[in-house]
Amino acid sequence: MNLSLKNKKVLVTGSSHGIGLEIAKCLSKEGCVVAVNGRNKKKLFRASKLVSKSFPIQGDVSNHKIAKRVINKTLKKLRRIDILVCNVGSGKSKKTGEESYNEWEKVFKKNFWSVVNIVKESQKFLIKSKGSIVCISSICGLEVISDAPATYSTAKSALNTYIKCMSHFFGKYGVRINGIAPGNILFKNSVWEKKLKNQTNKTRKFLNENVPLKKFGSTTNVADLTAYLVSKKSEFITGSIFTVDGGQTRKI
Repeated sequence: MNLSLKNKKVLVTGSSHGIGLEIAKCLSKEGCVVAVNGRNKKKLFRASKLVSKSFPIQGDVSNHKIAKRVINKTLKKLRRIDILVCNVGSGKSKKTGEESYNEWEKVFKKNFWSVVNIVKESQKFLIKSKGSIVCISSICGLEVISDAPATYSTAKSALNTYIKCMSHFFGKYGVRINGIAPGNILFKNSVWEKKLKNQTNKTRKFLNENVPLKKFGSTTNVADLTAYLVSKKSEFITGSIFTVDGGQTRKI
């Protein structure tokens, strides 16, 4: 499918590994010029070498001042922003009931404020280009998932609400914003890779009992959907959260 994304200027936050890196690679293959972003300079520059026509932009976007610098650096390199992919996030947290105030703050910074900050700082530039935004959320923000920390689930639920609210604001400017809620995605050094290695039988049992397709998803599954959502093929879609979970969630 020709998505007509050639020469589109893209920023993918949290793209030094995993889902974010795969999204950057995918959009690059579609002809986009991509700014990859991350906190760790060594990992970021290594990732940038794996993405053709890309530029590394270092910075922690969960800090609003740094998010502004990330946007300014991106504009110096790309001149404009047509597509923004917000991928910063982490499900690592204390068990429900054991979290402190600082833990709530930390998890919200990674999973909610990292999106709000970068969207706010790029807002006028996306309006100018009539761009598109995709935020990577989680199925934990859609319903209660067994063993998922309350901090993470609540932050992702807030993100999903933010996406819907902002779609009404951005819509009048011709800018679209959507979300993707992945389930269990397997990639190198992921939590699921470690579980599969250390608790093979338990992990396989979990998949068989909870995921109708009885398998993990891949970063490619998320990246391909992202590419579609930022293209004109999806020009009538905004404010939506797309589930990529092999059928795990039960809500209708």
